[in-house]
Amino acid sequence: MAEQNQEDSKDLKPPSPEKHPGDELDAAGKSLSEALRISFIILEIIMIVLVGLFLISGFRTVGPDERALVLRFGKIRGIGEERLLGPGLHWVFPYPVDEIVKIPAAKKVNFAINSFWYFQTADEMLPAGPKTRIRVGPTLNPIRDGYCITRSEKQTQTIAGSTGSDYNIVHSKWQLTYQIDDPERFFKNVYVDMEDIEPGQNYADVIPKNITPLLEYLVADAVVTAMVNYTIDEAISSQATIPAHVNKLLQQKLDKIESGITAESIQLTHSIWPRQVDPAFQAAHRASQESQKTVSEAKGYAENTLNEAAGPIAEELLAVLEDQTISEQQKELLWSELAGQAQEKIAQARAYRTKVVESAKANAEYLQKLLPEYRKRPELVIQRIYLDAIEYVLINADEKMIIQPTEGTKGTELRIILNRDPTIKPKSEKER
Repeated sequence: MAEQNQEDSKDLKPPSPEKHPGDELDAAGKSLSEALRISFIILEIIMIVLVGLFLISGFRTVGPDERALVLRFGKIRGIGEERLLGPGLHWVFPYPVDEIVKIPAAKKVNFAINSFWYFQTADEMLPAGPKTRIRVGPTLNPIRDGYCITRSEKQTQTIAGSTGSDYNIVHSKWQLTYQIDDPERFFKNVYVDMEDIEPGQNYADVIPKNITPLLEYLVADAVVTAMVNYTIDEAISSQATIPAHVNKLLQQKLDKIESGITAESIQLTHSIWPRQVDPAFQAAHRASQESQKTVSEAKGYAENTLNEAAGPIAEELLAVLEDQTISEQQKELLWSELAGQAQEKIAQARAYRTKVVESAKANAEYLQKLLPEYRKRPELVIQRIYLDAIEYVLINADEKMIIQPTEGTKGTELRIILNRDPTIKPKSEKER
């Protein structure tokens, strides 16, 4: 009975709808369309992100001590001042369209040149104690030891009779300070090996390594050219003239190759004679210093003597007196400008001349007045002149001894003590 009821219920169910192939294709299309729509959205987002990353990757920062060039497909971009980027944030097309090259243009770099110094071992480079004695070979080794050639202070005559020069050896250390002042010229004319750039480095990081050999060569050439014009004493005293000369020659060479580098300064940090001739050079150096001291003292003494004798005008007056083309008026003007003892002597001579002239005039006037009386009574006038002379002589004499001859004293010996009384003081010129 139950089984019969179940069969009846099955017969009472509504019939299921019929499935068509087109309905299944519409559902699959909708799924595909939704998937494609989502894919395109994701792709758009990815593209926007990539474009954003692309644009962001074009920002470059130039440091405060750097300048930058932008290479567009290998050529420098821009015209005039736009070719060079200053410090700050800049945007360029990312690689491979644009490539930015940073150059430390505002940075001053120092490096030492020791190619003219003698060879030293690692132990010799350590600070030496007061009792440390460094062994020095008997001769200089030109293969290991660096040195410069300097000229001698005097010219020597060779055996053939021609004039030659003696040269001396000096060891020296130098320090160069340079700056890249023209980045574009530097980039074009100075070779920098791009293969030296390691991961994490840029163009500016390998510049010192690449240009140091070039600068060392140019500095060495300038030092050799300049040092031969100076003495070893001038080189050892480290005068500013030598570094200035070297710096000038170095800059000329840098400008000639259009390097874009400026030699800010070059310093002679150390200089010394060869260690093999240290005792002899010390003795010669002391003798040279004593000679210079003596010459300096002699010049000072001569100058002081001239100033005391005639003042600063003495040398000029001496040259004028030897020049026959100078007029007497000019000479007289210089004579009037003399000072010191010469001026005093000139004043005394002029005073004496005035005195003699005035005395001669007075005597002439006296004789003119006496002439009429002499013509009338010549003997009386002569006797009067004689008495005046005797009176003048006796008045001005400090001691007087009068001996009156008497009759019958012929052949009589007369002895007189001439040493005067020391208590009697002689009369001054004003009292006479």
